[in-house]
Amino acid sequence: MQETIYILDFGSQYTQLIARRVRELNVYCEIHPFHSIPGPGPNVKGIILSGSPFSIRDKNAPIPDLKGIQGSLPLLGICYGAQYLAQANGGEVRSSAHREYGRANLSYVDTGSPLMKQVSQGSQVWMSHGDTIIKLPGNYRVISSTENIKVGAFHVTGESTFGLQFHPEVFHTTEGKQVLYNFLADVCGCSMSWTPDSFIDLTVKELHDKLGDDNVVLGISGGVDSSVAAMLLHQAIGSRLTSIFVDNGLLRKNEFGNVLQTYKKLGLNVIGVDARAKFLDDLAGITDPEMKRKSIGKNFIEVFEEEARKLKNVRWLAQGTIYPDVIESVSVNGPSAKIKSHHNVGGLPDKMNLEIVEPLKLLFKDEVRRVGKAIGLDPVILQRHPFPGPGLAVRILGDITGDKVRMLQEADDIFIGGLIETGLYEEVWQAGVVLLPVKSVGVMGDERTYEKAVALRAVTSTDGMTADWAKLPYDFLARVSNDIINKVRGINRVVYDISSKPPATIEWE
Repeated sequence: MQETIYILDFGSQYTQLIARRVRELNVYCEIHPFHSIPGPGPNVKGIILSGSPFSIRDKNAPIPDLKGIQGSLPLLGICYGAQYLAQANGGEVRSSAHREYGRANLSYVDTGSPLMKQVSQGSQVWMSHGDTIIKLPGNYRVISSTENIKVGAFHVTGESTFGLQFHPEVFHTTEGKQVLYNFLADVCGCSMSWTPDSFIDLTVKELHDKLGDDNVVLGISGGVDSSVAAMLLHQAIGSRLTSIFVDNGLLRKNEFGNVLQTYKKLGLNVIGVDARAKFLDDLAGITDPEMKRKSIGKNFIEVFEEEARKLKNVRWLAQGTIYPDVIESVSVNGPSAKIKSHHNVGGLPDKMNLEIVEPLKLLFKDEVRRVGKAIGLDPVILQRHPFPGPGLAVRILGDITGDKVRMLQEADDIFIGGLIETGLYEEVWQAGVVLLPVKSVGVMGDERTYEKAVALRAVTSTDGMTADWAKLPYDFLARVSNDIINKVRGINRVVYDISSKPPATIEWE
């Protein structure tokens, strides 16, 4: 039975980061809204309460029901979570003149506390709170302080309950990993055995038991998520998995043939469908990004359904849904505000009458890559950057034509090929070229030109939730710009996007 830590989400921007840090310590965890706590079964080893944008003193402050949890299971409150534990049990939390934002140092550390074991005096921590615990309940004792904040951390006497005013999950808390390790290993007694290999073994067994002798169909995209899902299913049920790879005319240059060949080398049962004309014809004249996605999504469903109906005795539809998609659908405040729709997450109609199987729904993106490496996925696919489900449609700003697709494919091929050739590809999380809906004046030879401009986009990230623009060498950018302008007919200007996420998104549409 899989050991599990529950993380109760109060809306903090750091909640997913807590989960990632726990998993980096080889402990499986799940995020749940504070108001929807699953019953703690025998495999639940502990609970972590996240921070929150709310003040515990607000009228609408999120209040969890911890009956049957506090005192029975190890409990760690972080920032808001710690303040809630203090105030709900008779302590006092106030807005303080000694608020702390950013770096601070621990002036006192009780290294005898199981939570603070091997944490250094003077250790740097990251604070982000306007409220401060000024009075603890009688059975709470201080186990760390900063120069400005007496209650940097506390322990409830007689319980495995702890609170931290600082954030152990962020990089700037230099010994945060040690604090989390102490909680997981020493307080919760976790075995730290959740690894890619253990995930593969458990998932393949579960898929084999769940699917039995049934046939499964999977829409495969050439990306890491659907490819790893296919490999797991292939190990579990072999040829009873049929994958459908649709060429929507918006893939990268030569991608359809190259990826299809790679899948077949891996022994996967893949059907390739050339539907370029259908997609591009229906996109003609559409400029709104959301309408582009809906058109592509509708056509994908139609093509997928048509091919799937040709298969016999299919009972299951497999999808490459990953954990951030699951979290978004059950957020603290209900489904998150729609920034953009994703046709490859859910979306297939009920009339297909197939049950859903999602082998990756427990994993973050970087975990999917680690599982892919462990299961033997071809490096060509494993190391591929994320690519938007609607493909180049959301990298062509404005209407889409065959000539614009050609220009973008060629420019993109030069950029991505250059990154690979110079060894920069693996240093970048995601890269691509955006065809802009503007023309600019240029000079080629003795002639004046009035042609398209493109923007190069390259970012560094760990999971795509936040991203910084990649500081690519100037000489590399100069060479790519020169090659695109000289080799791609219709483009005479190249710019480089230096926006970070947030406030910008990685894709332009």
